[in-house]
Formats: sequence, C-alpha cells, structure tokens
Amino acid sequence: MSDDIKGADGDMICIGAIAGSFGVRGEVRLKSFAAVPEDIAAYGPLTLEDGAAHTVTLTGQTKGGFTARLSDIRTKEQADALRGKRLMIARAALPSLPDDEYYHADLVGLSVYDTGGALLGEVRTVLNHGASDLLEIARPGAPETVLLPFTQVSVPTVDLAGGRIVADPPEGLFPDA
Repeated sequence: MSDDIKGADGDMICIGAIAGSFGVRGEVRLKSFAAVPEDIAAYGPLTLEDGAAHTVTLTGQTKGGFTARLSDIRTKEQADALRGKRLMIARAALPSLPDDEYYHADLVGLSVYDTGGALLGEVRTVLNHGASDLLEIARPGAPETVLLPFTQVSVPTVDLAGGRIVADPPEGLFPDA
C-alpha cells in the first residue's frame, strides 16, 4: 500500500512534504510518501500547494527522509519558506496498483460496515507505524476514533466503486457495535 494523502480537490495526491531547509544553498529536507521513497524524484515536476511546479533532485539521505534540491530554489531563505509545504502530483500520474493494493487517499472517507451491515464509521486516515497499516475510524456520534488493523482478516472487502469497506474487527474493538 502506498502512503499518500488526498489533495484538496481530490485529483491531486500529496506525495511528499518539505521538513525544512538543509544547508545554505537552498536544499531542503524532504519526506517522501511514495511506496518506494526514492521514486519521488522520478515522477517529474511536483506541485507545491501554492501551484508552483518544481523538479525534485535528491542529493542525499537524512534521518526520516532525503535532502533534495527543488528547481528555482537557490537560497536558504527560499528553502526555509517552504517548511511544512506539501508536494502534490496528479492522481492520474501515479501507477496503477494490483487489485489487492490501494492508495491511502482512496480509502480515506470510505464508510466502514461490519459483516452484518451495521455502520461502524468512516475512515479518517490510514496510519503506518512500521508493522502494518491501521485504519483510523471515526465513529458516528463518538468523540474517540478506533484503530482497525488493515489486514485481510480484519478487512475482507474493500469496495472502492461502492465507497465502502466491510470489516470483521477483532472482538471488543467496537464494543457497542
């Protein structure tokens, strides 16, 4: 599964984020959300949230990401101004996935039902802390969210066309369901 975030208009996907400047010559620290992190530079020009397009050239690695040069960014001050900005790509530019893999952006917003058809909630985000993906489910009328393991056992059906997920959650995960 690829780690990405849906853009504001739904046709753009966040494929990376700028963590800050690196050095004094305009390089940035870059976090990649691509399935193969190094591939972020191979997608061609990426668009910042303000609409400016930049070619990304990876220059090295750093803790949690890469160092990179963006076209038209030449000074530390310009790089500093980009801190926290997201790099976007058109959804159509991303490769197709096998039937059993999904872009995170495709899962966010899907309704989640149990195997009996009862609504459990809606996918708020997809988290990955190393071991496996977790679906963060916002429950109707509940202030807390529930983290559902995104495994074949817990999530036997993903119906993108129907806008829904069928889940078979572990006992007790949704106590009032």
